[in-house]
This record gives sequence, structure tokens and C-alpha cells, in this order.
Amino acid sequence: MHGDLRFSGELWYWRGPAPFHFVTVPPEQSDDIAAVAGDVSYGWGCIPVTARTGATDWTTSLFPRDGGYVLPVKKAVRDAEGLELGDVVAVRMTLTPARGPR
Repeated sequence: MHGDLRFSGELWYWRGPAPFHFVTVPPEQSDDIAAVAGDVSYGWGCIPVTARTGATDWTTSLFPRDGGYVLPVKKAVRDAEGLELGDVVAVRMTLTPARGPR
């Protein structure tokens, strides 16, 4: 896998013990990510990324979920871009390899 990944998905909310907003990475891109996950994951299947939506960049980590991945969307990003639950979010994302010993 080379370069940026681009996808769109609906913004959804998870109320779990650590509530957060996410966009689900579509299956095709999730498969591409899974193919290189061993080289870029820092543990527990989490994969560091730099993401962009609209004019806003942020760093975060993808989380594995249901055989794919979900992208957390920080409050600062949602506020800056005026995003609300159910909005379709266009994302450009680059995997950033984990640093340090494995």
C-alpha cells in the first residue's frame, strides 16, 4: 500500500466506557490496511495515522473493529469542520509507522 487512503463515511457515536465519534473505514481500504498492519501497528491492532477532512489535519490511531477499522474524529476536528452525527465525512489518511521497539 502506498500513499494516501481516501474514503467517505458516516460520523457515528460510540457510548462505551470511553465515548467517542468515529468514521468506519470501508472494507476495501480496511483490507489494504490489514495487509500492512504488522509493519505499522504499535500494539492491540491500533495503527497511527495522520488524517485530514476539509481544512483540518489531525493525528490519531485507527482501532480494529468487526474485521475492519474505525477512525476516531476528535472534538476539535468536528468543531472546526462543523461536523455532526450522521454527516458523511470525506477523509484523506496516511498511515504513520509506529516508532520504537516492538
